[in-house]
Amino acid sequence: MTERKQRLTVTVDPELVEAASRAVANGQADSLSGWVNAALSEKVDRERKLGHLRAAIADYEAEFGEITAEEMVAQARADREDAVVVRGRGTGAARRAPRRAKAASG
Repeated sequence: MTERKQRLTVTVDPELVEAASRAVANGQADSLSGWVNAALSEKVDRERKLGHLRAAIADYEAEFGEITAEEMVAQARADREDAVVVRGRGTGAARRAPRRAKAASG
């Protein structure tokens, strides 16, 4: 059983209220309160995951030493080289289908 929800008064940017209102109007949220509740829940979950990531990095660095800027640049380069593009615009040659040879007329 969930605890009873608490009423909260907050001040937010107008564009956020508009986005929430659009979400309700489009059926993406039941209410403005529901939309805000979901956003806060996602923020809590994200912060929890970031905390685990920070702990994992700290454990790694405690065992192997601090990760240097040079190591991060080298890893980013390696990641780019190993990346496979699965969508988006490729180069012209990559987007074109192979051409078929014309049959000889005769």
